Amino acid sequence: MYGLARALLFTLDPETAHDLTLHALAGARAIGAARALHPRLPDDPVTVMGLRFPNPVGLAAGLDKNGAFVGPLADLGFGALEVGTVTPRPQPGNARPRLFRLPQAGALINRLGFNNDGVEALVARVRAWRPAAPLGINLGKNGDTPIERAGDDYAQALAAVYPYAAYVTINISSPNTRELRALQGASELDGLLARLAAERARLADRTGRRVPIAVKIAPDLAEVDLQRLADALVAHGADAVIATNTTVARDPVAHLPEAQQAGGLSGRPLFAPSTHVVRVLAQHLQGALPIIGVGGIFSGADAVEKLRAGASLVQLYTGLVYRGPALIAECRRAIAQYRSVAPVTPSPSPPSEGEVRAGNG
Repeated sequence: MYGLARALLFTLDPETAHDLTLHALAGARAIGAARALHPRLPDDPVTVMGLRFPNPVGLAAGLDKNGAFVGPLADLGFGALEVGTVTPRPQPGNARPRLFRLPQAGALINRLGFNNDGVEALVARVRAWRPAAPLGINLGKNGDTPIERAGDDYAQALAAVYPYAAYVTINISSPNTRELRALQGASELDGLLARLAAERARLADRTGRRVPIAVKIAPDLAEVDLQRLADALVAHGADAVIATNTTVARDPVAHLPEAQQAGGLSGRPLFAPSTHVVRVLAQHLQGALPIIGVGGIFSGADAVEKLRAGASLVQLYTGLVYRGPALIAECRRAIAQYRSVAPVTPSPSPPSEGEVRAGNG
């Protein structure tokens, strides 16, 4: 069924097709038809970042930037939903066209530029939502905020979403906001993580609740930089690393139309480099920090390969565009089968309540 829908959607501009699909899901939910899309599968729970995920297959950030379709997307059977990227203030993003399909490669290129309605609008939409699966909120800086003041944007957004997020992701790896990836540099990263650790300690002390923080990184870093980044995350009390965002590399698709469009490449060509990053991080961290694997998952076997490389959870996005909701069930089945026979490595324990009360950020 999705093959026919995809053929029709692919006759439209990619961004128009994206919006139409989300509104169609919302319409299906409104008339009670969404149940047909939900896979009839038992839970396969896993605890990561101190949170219980009903299954290890989550939705990556970017599909629902404004938290406007959390209910319809939850109906598809995800183990977690990550909304955003959201910035403190609304912004239109980059000029259209800014989303491109490369069907021959099973890929997308986007240069959306954190187009969103701002954090206040997102909070207004999700504040009453009580999903069965954890809701992550992905944060970025506004495009016109100088890089030296990026910490102000992230701290402001963190405070705004803190009461409503199961976990928060710090996006420092989109290639579509000028200088954003500079925040992965040694001194910049240390400064940002220290600022966010202090802000979380303040919020945890005020609320009595410690919200986990994950950091989403690029696939284009050298191994020595990945190791240095991993050490910084551990040192500053981050709770997970999400590997990876889109890539600026074009080698696998250089011969294709649209391949030279500016922006981040996602989909099948991202699978190998993003999985390599997961493997490098896992070998270096040795269980000190859980890894969420994302990038190029188009099958259940792909999802399992992320876990074999060292991920505790996986996230989907571009694969959904090409495969549709059936991909979620396929990944869940494959992971459940893998987990039933593979040894389970426990995730790092979250801080105790006493540590939270002490303001350990």
